[in-house]
Order: sequence, then structure tokens, then C-alpha cells
Amino acid sequence: MPRLRDVLYSGQITEGEPVYEFERRFASFVGLPNILSFYSGTAALHAALIMAGVQSGDEVISTPMTAEPTNMAIMHSGAKIVWADVEPGNGNISPDSIASKITHRTRAIMVVHYGGIPASMKRIREISDMHGIPVIEDAAHALGARYGKAPVGADSEYTMFSLQAIKHMTTVDGGMLACKNPDDLPQGRRIRWFGIDRHAPRTEVDVKEVGYKYHMNNVNATIGLVQLDHISPVIERHIANGRYFDAALRGISGIELCHGDEASESSYWFYTVLTDRRDDLSRHLTDQGIGNSQAHKRNDLHSVFADSRCDLPGLDSFYSRMLHIPCGWWVTDEDRERIVDTIKKGW
Repeated sequence: MPRLRDVLYSGQITEGEPVYEFERRFASFVGLPNILSFYSGTAALHAALIMAGVQSGDEVISTPMTAEPTNMAIMHSGAKIVWADVEPGNGNISPDSIASKITHRTRAIMVVHYGGIPASMKRIREISDMHGIPVIEDAAHALGARYGKAPVGADSEYTMFSLQAIKHMTTVDGGMLACKNPDDLPQGRRIRWFGIDRHAPRTEVDVKEVGYKYHMNNVNATIGLVQLDHISPVIERHIANGRYFDAALRGISGIELCHGDEASESSYWFYTVLTDRRDDLSRHLTDQGIGNSQAHKRNDLHSVFADSRCDLPGLDSFYSRMLHIPCGWWVTDEDRERIVDTIKKGW
């Protein structure tokens, strides 16, 4: 509150030095040097699609196993969504399915690290390099996750981190975009502010491209700066709880665990189990006062995405069997032990 009070009474509450300080500190925290802030992760994804050259009539390969904003951003760009299937064992986009969906109209590949488990980026990167197609990573669930010992996003053209209310860290609403090429930063700054360079004299600029009101303000950035002072132990607790479940739930009859490939290190935004009797397990946990959910509706069932519908057997399997249980910083040692004991009793 003292930091918020200072910025609110400063008389400078729109985009200014707190925003730029937050970008610098966030870049240092995630280990990706070229960071742009936005008022939402969705805005950051839209900007990434624009910078990737996606236009109306183009195709973007994406996953339906995500929150709706991932794919709404593609619709904002005017492109057609082409669904790739997902891995039935973890819900992440399937590299083999991506490869099968590429056409001469494909302009980008959208990758979501579902639940914080990094997708198989080595294979996805091989496919993107082969065809010269940029990769946009939606790391909304994956702050603090790593792939091949590097931060998620280290090898992709663009990576979005969400700072929405319920993510690992929050600015109430907000998003950050990591750009592999520092030359993209000036365009990104123009896109987020009506196509205008904010640092040029306002009466001397010539607006040459469509821009948006996508910038972050000093109030949200100040919340982010304070959050950065505390975020490491928060993520560490998510990971500690997730690894506890990895060990304690292994081998329980009727339960399968979700994992990425050998290079994947999850940040466990939530913890996913797979079971053929998902609804029975959900009722069993609910009866014991333990939160659980499916979190997201598969996007291909929404009418707004009807034009992209296709057969997705991997998604059919994952979606019918997956259930998320809490593993966040608020889950105590006693909580997680009770969750495991409740599952072990059967359902």
C-alpha cells in the first residue's frame, strides 16, 4: 500500500518510469532480455501475432486445450485458427499434429504450456525452423517453468506471460511479452499505443500503422514491482507441492500423472491427474471439501470457433479423463497430505 499510495498521489499514473522499471526487473527475473508490458496477456498475444506478420486470411496453428483468450487473440488478428491435436498424456499441443497441419497459408504456431508443463519445444522448434514459421508461446500457466534448463520462451520468437488475477503473480490484470529479436521492441511499443512513439514529440509523429490502447499503467506496474519482491518463494511452493504429488500419487490404482518430455520442468500452476472415472473422483474430492475442476472448456466446442472444428482424438482422450487439483502456494503440508490420503481411499 505505501508504494501504491506514492504512485497514486504522484499525479503520474499512466505509462511512465514504473512501467519501464517493471519491464527491466521482470526481464531479469524470467531471464529473457527483451520485454514489453501490456494491460493484458491477450493484448500481448495480439501484438505478437501482428509482429509475426499474421494478417487477415492467414492461418495460425493452435491448441483448443487452453483458456479462450489464447484463441480470441488469433481471431482479433483476422486469421483462421487451425487446430492441432494435443498429447493425451498432458494436454499440450502435439508436435506431430502441428507438422501435419502446416500449409502455405500458415503464418504462426501458437503453443500453450498447459498447467505449467512445458510443451515439447525441441521438436516444435525443429518443425518451425524447417518451415520458417515463427512460434508464439502462451506461457500464462508457466511463469518459472524451464525447458532444457533454460527459461520457457528462450528459443521462440515471442512468449507471453499473464499477470491476470489468478496467475502465479499478478498486477490485477496485465501481460508481458518477451521478444527474441530486440528489433521488434520499437514496433511493439507503437502497437500498444495507437501506432505512436510515446517518446517522440506528439505533434511531429506520423502514424503509419494501426495501433491499440494496450499499454500498462504505473499503478499496475507498481503492484508488479512489489510482487517481484515476493514471487520466487511463491513459485517455489507451487513446484514443491507439485513434486510432492508426483511422488505421493505415483502408482495409485486408477490414476495417471501428467508429465512433459525429459527436458520439461513444470511450474505447476495447477496439478492434473488423469482417470477413467473422472466425474466420480471429482464428486469424491468435493464431498471431502477439496477443490477440483476441469478449469477450461475445450475451445473447439465454442460456436465462435466452429469454422475450425475437426477430429482431435488426443484431445478427446485427455479432456474426458483430466481433473485439476490445487497445488498453489496456499496448499499447506497438511492440505496436500489430506488430498493424497483422500485419493488413496478410492472413489
